[in-house]
Amino acid sequence: MTALLVAVVPALLLLMGVPIFVVLLAAALAGLLLSSNPIHALHSAMFGSLDIFPLLAVPLFIYAGDIMSRGGMARRLIELILSIFGAIRGSLGIATIAACEVFSVMSGSSVACVAAIGKITIPSLKKNGYGDTFSVSLVTATGVIDIITPPSITMIIYGIVAQQSVPLLFLAGFAPGILIGVALALYVMAYARIKRIPIGEPARWKTISATAKDAVWALIAPVVILGGIYGGLFTPTEAAGVACIYAIIVSMFVYRELSWRHLWIITCDSAALIAQVLIIVAAAGAFAWLITTSGFSAQLVGFVDGLQLTPWMLLLVINVILLFIGSVLEPPAAILLLTPLLAPIAYKAGVDPIHFGIIVTVNLAIGMFMPPFGLNLFASHALFRTPLPELYRGVLPFLAIYLVMLVLITYVPAITLAPLRLWR
Repeated sequence: MTALLVAVVPALLLLMGVPIFVVLLAAALAGLLLSSNPIHALHSAMFGSLDIFPLLAVPLFIYAGDIMSRGGMARRLIELILSIFGAIRGSLGIATIAACEVFSVMSGSSVACVAAIGKITIPSLKKNGYGDTFSVSLVTATGVIDIITPPSITMIIYGIVAQQSVPLLFLAGFAPGILIGVALALYVMAYARIKRIPIGEPARWKTISATAKDAVWALIAPVVILGGIYGGLFTPTEAAGVACIYAIIVSMFVYRELSWRHLWIITCDSAALIAQVLIIVAAAGAFAWLITTSGFSAQLVGFVDGLQLTPWMLLLVINVILLFIGSVLEPPAAILLLTPLLAPIAYKAGVDPIHFGIIVTVNLAIGMFMPPFGLNLFASHALFRTPLPELYRGVLPFLAIYLVMLVLITYVPAITLAPLRLWR
């Protein structure tokens, strides 16, 4: 009966198109009715999952990222990167990847990254011979670096659910994010050479100096956010609040690209997105309560132990599960749903909890643009009017690169754990 409530019923409801928060609540309510627990246990589980101080970083980083993307900070970063890499064949594609990397250090929302960077770079990519499908596919796939590179909303939620240090997860995410960015840049350079993309203007100190001067306030943002966290000045949650204030001040009073009216519109849009995330968090708290009280986690761990899988085979199975779930659910929902089930199994097999958090994050990031249901695919389709069949074909080379990087990150723990050893 427990397996039916935890696995079968939610799977059937998802296939029927029922919203994820309704699925989780339905399973939790069914478990409650079949047990002797009082009805207020469900309320306590839901509101208790929201009454967590570190969780406040999620809505704040979403809000900060939205302000930065619409307030001119993202555009200035791209202009600076282009002025530096202009003489390299494929420079515009490399600049797009680099801009996503830098923007990710200020935001944490993949869809925000796709919208902010894509609106600026895609017209130029098309004009310079990259092709419509490749241009949109590049932004769609590169935007998920925002999930992998700190401050990542996905890592924050994993840290809360798995009771792991969020700063350590952030530190462990740097190397995978950079590694994936380098692999994507090499592919873009090869593509540009094959397609004979024209070389841009060579780097000139005068141009670099001018764009750097214009972008200096945008460049300070990552220093303030990450420097404050690792300098011990504030927690990740407090850093998110500082990021919001900094973004408002720079966008409104320094760059002067936002008015009070624009800020109100951004606030309303962000609030709508935040509400969607937090209602899933509340429902997942109720579902996690069901898993805990039913003893399903212990049963699942015992079942997997009985299979006697080697650690590498276990990680392969977990990766497949995460990729599949990540392609149909948003990362916060997938983490809240799967971490209570998979984390005990991985820990028992000897996988470091921080390393496992990065494995989960990278898998769910890939799922964001994996055909046919990846959220970034639908976001790019809506934003840039690219037909989905074309996007499905266009992202396949990028998907292959990410999967190769996933194998390296999964089976070479030093990639994520070496920075932690230096820090400790």
